[in-house]
Amino acid sequence: MADTEPQPRHRANMPLPLPREVALLLQGGGALGSFQAGVYQRLDELGVDISWVAGISIGAVNAAIIAGNPPHKRLARLKKFWLTVSGGMPNVVLPEIDHIREAAHLMAAGTVATFGVPGMFRPRLWPAPLMPEGTPGAISFYDSAPLKETLDACIDWNLLNDGPVRLSVGAVDVESGNFAYWDTRGPGGNTRIDARHIMASGALPPGLPPVEIDGRWYWDGGIVSNTPLAHVLDHQSEDMLVFQVDLFPAEGPMPRQMTDVYSRTKDIQYSSRTRQVTDQYLRLRKEHKAIRALLDKLPPELQDDADAQRLRQFLDMGSVNIVHLIYRSRAWESGARDFEFSRSTMLDHWSQGRDAVEEVMHKGDLIARNIVNGKSSTFDLDAPDHLKEKQA
Repeated sequence: MADTEPQPRHRANMPLPLPREVALLLQGGGALGSFQAGVYQRLDELGVDISWVAGISIGAVNAAIIAGNPPHKRLARLKKFWLTVSGGMPNVVLPEIDHIREAAHLMAAGTVATFGVPGMFRPRLWPAPLMPEGTPGAISFYDSAPLKETLDACIDWNLLNDGPVRLSVGAVDVESGNFAYWDTRGPGGNTRIDARHIMASGALPPGLPPVEIDGRWYWDGGIVSNTPLAHVLDHQSEDMLVFQVDLFPAEGPMPRQMTDVYSRTKDIQYSSRTRQVTDQYLRLRKEHKAIRALLDKLPPELQDDADAQRLRQFLDMGSVNIVHLIYRSRAWESGARDFEFSRSTMLDHWSQGRDAVEEVMHKGDLIARNIVNGKSSTFDLDAPDHLKEKQA
């Protein structure tokens, strides 16, 4: 079939007919990133081929590992990374009793705060107030140098930049406050991404130091936007299926104590941009539909008018279906869950990621209809066995 006539792809083991562009978008969220690895594992098992992966912070790490390895090595390299960073504490099997799990969870988070994370960051020898002004030690509590070695061991940088999977990662320019995206298929020119770009995307202050790239200094992209969704939608060129993996749920219960306040605040702060971008996208698509209907009603002599043709070009972006896969916190988890890197919790997050894909695929017929019919919608799995659709 000609490239000018894209059709949904479908193999026997695929739960969905896939458009030509399938994107996996990964939020920042520290230790919660193993949920994303579980999502990828289940999508891979189902035969869902990812053509574009984009991430912020820990999402950029997972995205780089996926783009920087051939398909048969991606899962092994993801496991290597997550086993490395969760190797600082023994894998203790705990009873499923909330107050015991909560105590262990807080102790593990305290261990990370004290000793750092293997293969990711380590505490500095001297406290920041004792370091010379302007040095990395004066503006951060931890040294992120171990992460470069870990990334180099898990990623083929040549394949990442020249391979078949497009990669986009974002960070914030410390001095200008502007958001920056590095994209291996960028519209303004391809970027040769290396470990610096991934580390910059996850350089969350004041814990980690900014990363210098070409004379500019960058912090964690989550400071401005914790999702790469806007970047992907802005550069969409054909029909697309998007799996948006959210590590912080927008909806949650009313806090009952101070630890709940800290946790809920973090959820709202880091999930708000995702909800804002998807709502804006739906409004824009509805406006495009109305404009297209009006253009179709123009008399024949105006159909070929230059202004009408130019306006049609702005509308022809293809359909987009966005599937939200949302991490749901356990009752025993606190606001420290994004820096609790214990092995048992990592494995629990990974398992939840696989389960989230399974729950969505049970309702896959609804998503499949939209893909085949060229419609645009967002799908939000906000509770087990309940897939909420919002149409454009």
